[in-house]
Amino acid sequence: MKIGVFVCHCGTNIAATVDVEKVAQEAAKLPKVFFATDYKYMCSDPGQNLVKEAIAKHSLDRIVVASCSPSLHEKTFRICVEAAGINPYLIEMANIREHCSWVHHDREKATAKAIELVRLAVAKVSCNRPLQKTYVPVEKRVLVIGGGISGIQAAIDISFAKYPVVMVEREPSIGGRMARFDKTFPTLDCAACILTPKMVTVAQSKYVTIHTYSEIEEVTGHVGDFTVKIRKKSRCVDLRKCTGCGACFAKCPVKVPSEFDLGLGMRKAIYVPFPQAVPNIPVIDRRNCLYFKTKKCGLCKKACLAEAIDFEIQDEIIEQKFGAIIVATGFTQFDHSVYGEYGYGKFKDVITGLHFERMVNSSGPTAGKIIRPSDGKEVKDVVFIQCVGSRDEQKGMSYCSRLCCMYTAKHALLLKEHNPDSQAYVFYIDIRAAGKNYEEFVKKVQDEYGAVYLRG
Repeated sequence: MKIGVFVCHCGTNIAATVDVEKVAQEAAKLPKVFFATDYKYMCSDPGQNLVKEAIAKHSLDRIVVASCSPSLHEKTFRICVEAAGINPYLIEMANIREHCSWVHHDREKATAKAIELVRLAVAKVSCNRPLQKTYVPVEKRVLVIGGGISGIQAAIDISFAKYPVVMVEREPSIGGRMARFDKTFPTLDCAACILTPKMVTVAQSKYVTIHTYSEIEEVTGHVGDFTVKIRKKSRCVDLRKCTGCGACFAKCPVKVPSEFDLGLGMRKAIYVPFPQAVPNIPVIDRRNCLYFKTKKCGLCKKACLAEAIDFEIQDEIIEQKFGAIIVATGFTQFDHSVYGEYGYGKFKDVITGLHFERMVNSSGPTAGKIIRPSDGKEVKDVVFIQCVGSRDEQKGMSYCSRLCCMYTAKHALLLKEHNPDSQAYVFYIDIRAAGKNYEEFVKKVQDEYGAVYLRG
């Protein structure tokens, strides 16, 4: 076994902190190392030629390159040694840049660490075995978990390439959070006008199968060959028979707060989340349905002329194979009640941005009127508090959400458009409008719509 060690200066990225000549000298003393040298740029063509020439001259059969991260140039050097007749898996890279020179300032200690990293790489490459590339069949079907705008767009893009796609959405309809929105920033385009055509496109595609009201039970396997179990929860409605006429809604005597409207509106125990739902098939809420509580109702079943309602339909587990999985599961809203000083959960008139979205939406529970939940009267002054749950290592997340500055500006604008006599006050830490036309949008809200921004 003849191991060659090649130490890179990387200009001054490594050489400024690590004594690369000493590293090469110490590497030459290691067992099984037959040749060691250093060069200014090992990844350059002259540097690679140096490696090839050394392999030919000294009959080297394993190589260690002490340089930058393998994620940058491992492939480069594998191609290099393969061209010189060495199996590409008989090379190891010692990362003495990201793991050494870039994180240390003491030259002596950094050099000692670099020598140790090279010693470890030499020990590893001496144990490496020559591997051969093999090709295995890949299941040409993609699973998309999540039926929001991201999942929908992913499914559409894949279907355009004519690969079969299965989309799994846990809610009764695809659409996700965007289905609740009224406008998008900074263009103020109609959210539904963007979303619903995509919902129709993905539903009509012959390459896409949609499982709504379903969840992933188990994922096994590996890239190219996943086996996934999907639980299709019972709607108690036969999708093949239901015509979406809505007759069952009218007969249901139960009313409960609507999850889609975040409790601002009501729905029946058999319901479709929103008018543009895909599929436009109702689901029975077993927790609130009188039939499942008392076995004495069944009015919805009697009203269904298509005989689509069957209370005995059970959950179904299906198992399918996939070559790739896209996780597009969206987000869960932060629990604002942990900030007791703001009164969320205590005072009805303290709401979240998503509540505001449903109010301002013309198809929402208030028909576009921005009201106080406590008494139903239209509001005049609204205070927006930004960064709740963000940039707070104690109660929330340490980082910026990158969203609240913009959707707050949008809300302040929509408030003024809906209620011209109203006044928006925005309390903020910093304004981070880092997107195309974002800064201009915030300025427009301040200058043209009179929103008052208060830092503190």
